Amino acid sequence: MSGKEEERQDELRNLLQVVSDKGLRVLSIAELDRLRILLAAKDYSKNKKADRSRKKLLKKINAEMFDRHSPRRFF
Repeated sequence: MSGKEEERQDELRNLLQVVSDKGLRVLSIAELDRLRILLAAKDYSKNKKADRSRKKLLKKINAEMFDRHSPRRFF
């Protein structure tokens, strides 16, 4: 692995650890976007369970980003 690839893996691992411990709400919009980019670039096609989890997390990230940009209003 190259140095940049290792840095990306470490960054992805750190962001996933934060999400696992505290949830998506503690991440900033920039961190959510970075996590989305890193997850989308990662290839989990050989592991179906991991790929399914990746897709679920991407959906949650997109929903969280949407909610922050245009919050829902309940009356």
